[in-house]
Amino acid sequence: MNINPGLRFLTIWALGMFFVSGGVAAAQTKPTAQKQYEQLIYSVRGPDLFRAHCAACHGPDGKGNGPVAAALKTKPADLTILSKNNGGKFPTERVQKFISGDDASLQSHGSREMPVWGPIFHQIEEDQDFGTVRLQNLIKYLETVQQK
Repeated sequence: MNINPGLRFLTIWALGMFFVSGGVAAAQTKPTAQKQYEQLIYSVRGPDLFRAHCAACHGPDGKGNGPVAAALKTKPADLTILSKNNGGKFPTERVQKFISGDDASLQSHGSREMPVWGPIFHQIEEDQDFGTVRLQNLIKYLETVQQK
């Protein structure tokens, strides 16, 4: 079979451009996908969530001495003594309800200054499904900062 040299050149050129453009596209999407993945992982880690959402009031050490604390009507809780105040056991369920706003007894006492983070964690960027992961990771982190 005899192929026209011009057609042969055009076919080889088109295949070459296809592979080159595919490589360029892959190279362009890989860093973007990697960056998005890194941002997602950063946005669900407990210590990072604490620094981003809690430290302003509760302080970087969780003792209730953040830079915003003085401006609040009620002093933020010392989050390092939650286990101590609960007979030595970390109150996971109560902390979860408090952060997410699901504790009915707190709502009956009127408004509170602390934002209800549960719904907010579900609305961060496009990854709404990671709201529960954020909440659980934050709670696990709080458990690690308890005084011995």
